[in-house]
Amino acid sequence: MCAEASHPEVRLAILAKAPLPGRVKTRLIPACGAEEAARVHETLLRHTLAVAATALPAARITLWTALEHDHPLFLELAARHGIARRAQPEGDLGERMRHALTPGPAMVIGSDCPALSSSLLRRCTEALAAHDAVCLPAEDGGYALLGLHQAHPSLFTGITWGSKRVMAQTRQRLDILGWRLACPATIWDLDRPEDLTRWRSMNSVASR
Repeated sequence: MCAEASHPEVRLAILAKAPLPGRVKTRLIPACGAEEAARVHETLLRHTLAVAATALPAARITLWTALEHDHPLFLELAARHGIARRAQPEGDLGERMRHALTPGPAMVIGSDCPALSSSLLRRCTEALAAHDAVCLPAEDGGYALLGLHQAHPSLFTGITWGSKRVMAQTRQRLDILGWRLACPATIWDLDRPEDLTRWRSMNSVASR
């Protein structure tokens, strides 16, 4: 496969769960409780949508919803930013990502990355113009963004989702395909209690 300079405009898919206490950010619950974990999730989702709306035209952004498609937060954010909503299909994370990335070129992100910025999203879009794939590896061994011209099935099956091996496994699959990968930056996401502490420290510094 060879990425071409003159490609269609890149779409952005955002996978998000409704902020239902006890159903989101469950690894944070021992540290802060279910209600606070849900509030953190909502704050991160609002941040993600604001960043995306600044980086790309609304017509190229889709919010892929889970748990409760018509949740008030989803309705509010879709109306505010003028973006489309679609319900995530059944299946594991790989299947849902593959579906969201079809047709390409497209990028997919979650909603739990405080370090994501508009400029970084634009850099990823530009990188995809000259490469077959683009990723933002995460410090925990996963990735915060995946962009492809074609959602090849091998990139979404047999991956140990949620583990420290996700990025390494994805690189191996891309190498086998012979696809050129760009990684504009390595960033961190908010999944664990120590990430929550880091995020709060970051917000405290920013508010001074």
